[in-house]
Amino acid sequence: MPAALVENSQVICEVWASNLEEEMRRIREVVLSYSYIAMDTEFPGVVVRPIGEFRSSIDYQYQLLRCNVDLLKIIQLGLTFTNEKGEHPAGVNTWQFNFRFNLTVGCPALLGSSRGAGTGRLCSPQLRALRAQAVQGPPDSIDLLASSGLQFQKHEEEGIDTLHFAELLMTSGVVLCDNVKWLSFHSGYDFGYMVKLLTDSRLPEEEHEFFHILNLFFPSIYDVKYLMKSCKNLKGGLQEVADQLDLQRIGRQHQAGSDSLLTGMAFFRMKELFFEDSIDDAKYCGRLYGLGTGVAQKQSEDMDSAPEKMSVLALVSSMQQ
Repeated sequence: MPAALVENSQVICEVWASNLEEEMRRIREVVLSYSYIAMDTEFPGVVVRPIGEFRSSIDYQYQLLRCNVDLLKIIQLGLTFTNEKGEHPAGVNTWQFNFRFNLTVGCPALLGSSRGAGTGRLCSPQLRALRAQAVQGPPDSIDLLASSGLQFQKHEEEGIDTLHFAELLMTSGVVLCDNVKWLSFHSGYDFGYMVKLLTDSRLPEEEHEFFHILNLFFPSIYDVKYLMKSCKNLKGGLQEVADQLDLQRIGRQHQAGSDSLLTGMAFFRMKELFFEDSIDDAKYCGRLYGLGTGVAQKQSEDMDSAPEKMSVLALVSSMQQ
């Protein structure tokens, strides 16, 4: 582990409020030549569960995602930049953004009651009278993140304001760009938090509306966990997959920067070993593991026209009101 941490300091840049604008300027330059972006987030976990009637298990999974993302706050975001060959820029190639986060505000379940979990907010008429059942006690993921090196006191005092970050991200050349390819691992929640961050609003009630907005900001997504469906004998979580692919982690597990870097490595190794260096976009692009399939590609095709993009922007605007 010590050797990995030394290397970590050379390629992973820690970003706090104090150096956010400087690092975003660097990213605007990097993305021009390295437009494959591996992404990972860290968040408090799953602390509430929706109850009621659902059309399908997939509908339940989206509502589970939605009520937790609406309630909780993102802690970290990792972005790793590569080119189409999987090559990294010299020096820093990964940025780890550390957001302002207060345990009692960012994770209401720590208050130990369903009222603290904000169930009233989740059962508004606009959200189909969806009710949520609080999971009692602090989520295990908070302890896991603390043991992985996250500094919650520093997040509270020096963390990045999400609204300011969203403003900078909008003009960074990273989102809203057809030429940028996003790489992720089992990333429904990751992109849920990104959509919430970029729109400054709750997630849409319906999954197809979520994908509509998702494909505006992130036109090309490859979820490594979804790709694994076509990879014989490849299974497990990110670290297990990396071990099977003989990949070496840089940095600490369960930190967004290290996990995004490993996700990018896994994608390009899988692309070479299982897909003959060619991914079928019609089959894999825009699919998120665990959420509805077949929705994303249709939405991606719809987004080709300017009127469709304008309709999504109008939807986002209405959600913010």
